[in-house]
Amino acid sequence: MTQRPVRRVGDVVFAGLARVSGVSILATLALVAAFLIIQATPAFYADDLYAAPDGFWAYVAPYVFGTVYGSAIALVIATPLAIGIALFISHYANRKIAQTLGYLIDLLAAIPSVVYGLWGIQVLAPFLNPSYSWLNENLGWIPLFGGQLSATGRTMLTVGIVLAIMILPIMAALIREVFLQTPRLNEEAALALGATKWEMIRLAVIPFGRPGIVSAAMLGLGRALGETMAVALVLSPSAVISFALLTSTNPNTIAANIALQFPEAGGSYVNLLIATGLVLFAITLLVNSIARGILARSAVGGGK
Repeated sequence: MTQRPVRRVGDVVFAGLARVSGVSILATLALVAAFLIIQATPAFYADDLYAAPDGFWAYVAPYVFGTVYGSAIALVIATPLAIGIALFISHYANRKIAQTLGYLIDLLAAIPSVVYGLWGIQVLAPFLNPSYSWLNENLGWIPLFGGQLSATGRTMLTVGIVLAIMILPIMAALIREVFLQTPRLNEEAALALGATKWEMIRLAVIPFGRPGIVSAAMLGLGRALGETMAVALVLSPSAVISFALLTSTNPNTIAANIALQFPEAGGSYVNLLIATGLVLFAITLLVNSIARGILARSAVGGGK
């Protein structure tokens, strides 16, 4: 007759704490969702919203567009940079340089978003304005670079660059750690077969790290979607839907609009702003669900 294993007090306590921690995450998410739904419901059915005479969905559509558009620009800029930085640190730089560069990149993540916003206004926008003029003059026939050029440089492209710099540290750090976990035997086998270093990276490192790259991209996208102060400080916004990157008429984001309007809001306008927050909450959940689906497919396919 086999004896049942004796459960130690520490094991029981640790298991209980782990269970409580997991449940608390779900409970917190459920409470946040319940608050948003309860407070936002009046805005969906009200017919007398002075801030949204055409209805809630007509009001929120430009902000949804601006949120997704600005985040997409940031992701397009940040993803190749993050991959390049991670590859340099993990496979090209010597140990001392890699440690120093990794520390500096991690330090960027600790800078407050308001500092990025102030830097974007005072330094980045004036610095980029001559380049914007060149793009507008020479490539203005492309809708992205056409339209009336902004004189201040506070454009959607500037916001995208600032957001890209903000999400770059966390993306580069995560991708770097994934690349460092590539099996050494895979790399040595590729080199032994005559592959160059770049071919080894392309055939062994990047395929192995593809799920990590997707995870880092989705994590960065989630950060960009919810960014508030940097966008509110840098952007000169309007409630419009426009793909132009260099004009002074730019779409605003949901988070920045809430931050700017909520302190002076009252009555049904509060419900309207909370309803836009619920839409942002849903967008974030959708992005994470898509990321989980991509990662699941990568795991089933062996990263191919």
